[in-house]
Parts: sequence; C-alpha cells; structure tokens
Amino acid sequence: MAHGYYILDADLRVIRARDVIEWGTWFENLANRRVAATHFECGVWVSTVFIGMDHRFGDDGPPLVFETMTFELSADGDNDFQYRYSSWDDAVAGHAGVVRRVKAQLAKAGLSTAEIEVTA
Repeated sequence: MAHGYYILDADLRVIRARDVIEWGTWFENLANRRVAATHFECGVWVSTVFIGMDHRFGDDGPPLVFETMTFELSADGDNDFQYRYSSWDDAVAGHAGVVRRVKAQLAKAGLSTAEIEVTA
C-alpha cells in the first residue's frame, strides 16, 4: 500500500513524496505550504495551507491535501469553517469563498470586515 505523503513541485502541483523523510524535510518550511491567510480587525482569521497528507480517508478521488480553516469566528466555535481541496488553484478559490462568507457573517453581526496585514 502506498503512503499518503505529498509535496508540491515548482509549479505548485501535488506530487507524492518519495518517502516520509523527503516529505518532512520539505514540509518544515511554512513558506512552501502557505496558500493564503486573511486576518480581520475583530480577531477572526482565515488560513489556507497545504497539509501534505491525504485527508480523503478512503473515498475515491484525488488526495485532499489543502485545507482552509477559520479561527475565532464565534465563541462557541459553531460557525467555524473547514474545507479541503486537491489542488492549489482550488485552495486559492476556496480561500476567497470562505473570506466572502466570513465577511458576510461579520457584517451581519455588526463587526468590522476590515482586513489587516500581519507579518510573521
């Protein structure tokens, strides 16, 4: 049975890592795997990253190796979003869609939808 560890090539295409050592070495650098991050003044943020391990869990189809998550959207976590994708382009589009949804929720709650730049 083949392992489910993946990396990205120079064109941001998903490829299977030769082994867990190659995967781990490549994976150490967050710059390799950050797709997008959007932070809002109110403390909510949306992050999309390449997770490098297939999270399809037995279903048919390409590996789900990118993930968008929201953080601090609500105190109880009921409104947090999490989505997974198979390609860089789908992850970019998915991130933009989640940002639109979050902005709509923030506006509905009367919170600022202003984005802030975060350097790290």
